[in-house]
Amino acid sequence: MRGPGLRPGHRARLKQEFGLDKPVWQQYLTYMGNVFTGDFGTAFNGQPVTELMANAFPVTIRLTVVAILFEIVIGISLGVVTGLKRGRPVDTTVLLLTLVVLSVPTFVTGLLIQLLLGVKWGWIKPAVSPEATFDELIVPGLVLASVSLAYVTRLTRTSIAENKRADYVRTAVAKGLPRRRVISRHLLRNSLIPVVTFIGADVGALMGGAIATERIFNIHGVGYQLYQGIVRQSTQTVVGFVTVLVLVFLLANLIVDLLYAVLDPRIRYA
Repeated sequence: MRGPGLRPGHRARLKQEFGLDKPVWQQYLTYMGNVFTGDFGTAFNGQPVTELMANAFPVTIRLTVVAILFEIVIGISLGVVTGLKRGRPVDTTVLLLTLVVLSVPTFVTGLLIQLLLGVKWGWIKPAVSPEATFDELIVPGLVLASVSLAYVTRLTRTSIAENKRADYVRTAVAKGLPRRRVISRHLLRNSLIPVVTFIGADVGALMGGAIATERIFNIHGVGYQLYQGIVRQSTQTVVGFVTVLVLVFLLANLIVDLLYAVLDPRIRYA
């Protein structure tokens, strides 16, 4: 509000328009009251924040769904294989690969993949179209999920390897149950509890932490809008998006808590 060309009358009018002339506690109560009615305010460019959300969240949700699918399909599959074959060459190879993935920042991975697959080899488009369909988000989703995928692989491997030596697994094998049933019905269900906890917490992190990925592939999602809001110092935009991301994080954790009872029959909620 303190610009060299901003007149005192114009400054006072802007303060009154955005409610900055009121005490802080009153500003907070007014904002929270508007949040419950779905009004997150107006950005400094005059566009309602809810309109920005309506355009950004569907794109980021699609990107997050692709990333979560990579974590579930590839991460858990590799974790199960390496957990069952602990100490063998395939286990060592996967551990080395996940270590490399964890050591490389996401923005480096994204830039390298964009340079190789998009610019040099032409297999993908260097930038995603404004519609951001699922097929266009496969590569960005893999980049976004790369670090989390490595964590899921290692976490699943450790959990499988520990539970494989448990008494209930030995009992199931001694009863002569088929190996596939022992793994799917007994070993995998109990081993997935920490993995599901991580993936549930990772949903909010993926949606809010996609700034680098969305900037690299020119995806106009939540990360892009947060970046623009920070650069332009649009407080209403940043606070509005962060508030919704917190609600998404809480909802994801609630769903994870409910899934515990599905994975482990011993867990019951009164």
